Amino acid sequence: MRGWRAAWVPPAMGKAPYVWTFSLLFMVWKYYFIPPTVLELALLLLSVPLFLLIYFNSLWHRNLAVLPHLLGVVLIGLLWAPWNPGASCFFIFATSMCARFERGRHAYTAIVLVVASAVLAGYVLHLKQNFVLPVLIFGLPIGIACVMEGNVWRSREQLLRKQEEVAYLARIAERERISRDMHDLLGHTLSLITLKAELAGKLLERDLAACRNEIRDIEQSARTALSEVRAAVSGMRQSGFAHEMAIARAALAAAQIGLREHLAACEMPAVAENVLALALREAVTNILRHGQATECVVALQLAGSMLTLQVRDNGRSLADGSMPEYGNGLRGMQERVAALGGRLLLRVEQGVTLEVALPVGGVGI
Repeated sequence: MRGWRAAWVPPAMGKAPYVWTFSLLFMVWKYYFIPPTVLELALLLLSVPLFLLIYFNSLWHRNLAVLPHLLGVVLIGLLWAPWNPGASCFFIFATSMCARFERGRHAYTAIVLVVASAVLAGYVLHLKQNFVLPVLIFGLPIGIACVMEGNVWRSREQLLRKQEEVAYLARIAERERISRDMHDLLGHTLSLITLKAELAGKLLERDLAACRNEIRDIEQSARTALSEVRAAVSGMRQSGFAHEMAIARAALAAAQIGLREHLAACEMPAVAENVLALALREAVTNILRHGQATECVVALQLAGSMLTLQVRDNGRSLADGSMPEYGNGLRGMQERVAALGGRLLLRVEQGVTLEVALPVGGVGI
């Protein structure tokens, strides 16, 4: 079991598991009509905390590791069945826990066994209407829905891991390319400058005219190397946003999310391009993880001295129209945008729209 100070629910699950615990109110429905005995009250105080420990701990386990938790919840339901028909809620919880089996065959088999045990107990105890029906009406659909949701959640996790792996490999390839380019650009030129500097030093006392020629060659070689380095760095800057856009296309296509692009051809300062590339990455990651979208629109435009990136999806939005909470990624992005004198807007419409606007006039190239 997990300690009291540890997190009770995996962060990716949000607050839903806490909400589901209100289903335990089925256990006290009987006592609205019939006062509980002292024994029943004692059993409630003992079994409900035990169930909560098993339930929350099961959320951190998968496959065979969740089997003891599943059996424990079913056992609590069977022990309570003769005393309280509301114990059917334990079997409903057990069907939802079957989603922790990653293989669909194992998950659905576990659901059938849980429901069968509830039906058998109901027939033996003659509790068909009050005990068996809730399990059949609620337990089966909830169990199947949880299995399907678990499959979708695991698919998204795998997609995000692949996206991170692609980005990591791309960074390694970029570092290797930079290393090769710098070696090719500077290796020969610096060797030539070194040789000419040694020669100029030898000619200084014997032939001043030849020495001046060598120094002029050194100056020219240095200027040539500097221009080549600037050209190479400029090329690296221009590939930043384009590279991130290519990763976004691949990730959205893999998630079967349609992409519409409206990208204006414009030169971007290096710092601004880096911030926009990071904003695009953060927005696409949030769409893949939370949005449940089927379409994404990416627009980049230059209006006057403002460079604006807008990423919009048609996914899930908050029902009351309130703003979503800023995570670490969005807070960090807001700080970077503010440091450049820009603005970051997050709007809830049909889905969520992320807009980053940066002034390009005052940003150094």
